Amino acid sequence: VKFVNSKLQTYTSFLMEKQEKIKIGISIGDLNGIGGELVIKTFEDKRMLEFCTPIIYASVKTLAFFKRHFQSTLEFNKIQKASQVVDSKVNVLSVWHEDVNINFGEEDLKIGEYAIKSLQAAVDDLKNDQIDVLVTAPINKHNIQSEDFKFPGHTDYLAQELEGDSLMFMVSDDLKVGLLTDHVPVSEVSNQITAELIENKISIIYNSLIQDFGIRKPRIAVLGINPHTGDNGVIGTEDDTVLRPTLEALKHAGKLVYGPYAADSFFGSKNYKNFDAIVATYHDQGLIPFKTLAFGNGVNYTAGLNKVRTSPDHGTAYEIAGKGIADVTSFKAAVFSGMAIFRNRKMNQILTSNPLLRQPRKR
Repeated sequence: VKFVNSKLQTYTSFLMEKQEKIKIGISIGDLNGIGGELVIKTFEDKRMLEFCTPIIYASVKTLAFFKRHFQSTLEFNKIQKASQVVDSKVNVLSVWHEDVNINFGEEDLKIGEYAIKSLQAAVDDLKNDQIDVLVTAPINKHNIQSEDFKFPGHTDYLAQELEGDSLMFMVSDDLKVGLLTDHVPVSEVSNQITAELIENKISIIYNSLIQDFGIRKPRIAVLGINPHTGDNGVIGTEDDTVLRPTLEALKHAGKLVYGPYAADSFFGSKNYKNFDAIVATYHDQGLIPFKTLAFGNGVNYTAGLNKVRTSPDHGTAYEIAGKGIADVTSFKAAVFSGMAIFRNRKMNQILTSNPLLRQPRKR
């Protein structure tokens, strides 16, 4: 009875806490891309401030430039540190103070430096619990490279800075796709796929589906490495020697894991609808169908880490930058997904905790 009452009391407290606004930290991304426009358009909708408190890591001067360019009426609250945040305001934390030369649609190494300054400041506050969720606007993977930053993208940097094992997880309402390998050349894919890697990545996805998405008994489908999953060794042996035995071991361990499935027909046949998540063996095998089916509505979520980070499912879109025609749907989805995952994690912690373990033993 004490256990049940404790659970109910904790759950009631959680429901009350849910009314508190989640602090969303936003790294501004590539200033020559569409990131600034996405931020402006998203928070012009005042209803967004009913759900969260945004903190944009950039500068008031930069945001004022975007505001003028896109003829926005959005008002900002200037702060120097996250502890000064004001609810019901769009807060801008000044990471730099100088003027920045913004030329929409151009790849610029200097602009890449500002993107990293914004990201690093936001991640520092995420690590120190000054913000609850990080939403990253798109960056250019080439112009962010420097002596101090040698990562192919957000995911690899976050893997270094945060606790846990990171995994690129593309999610929408109807489709969730995780990757065994992500930003590696196709020629290296089969060499990187080992039993250990498969077990690790599937475990990350399995745990994420439970704690981040509230799915109690996840069903996971795994796509084959080779065309037609190797056709019994005619088109490669990796599916038979590495993938199938590992999936069988995971099944015996109690996970509802199925496959490998031939990737060419899996999505067209609508078979993906029978599962909670799909595991692709390499980047394009998973992201081509995901972006075909969910582009503009999907979210890039970094699963497996101790903090929540989301991002829209597209890039800098230089070709339309500055034109005022960028679609904010995916960016808004990233904000809402980040909030939902953050709350789901808190709920999962409550439901899986055992207050009896904290009670003193009777003598």
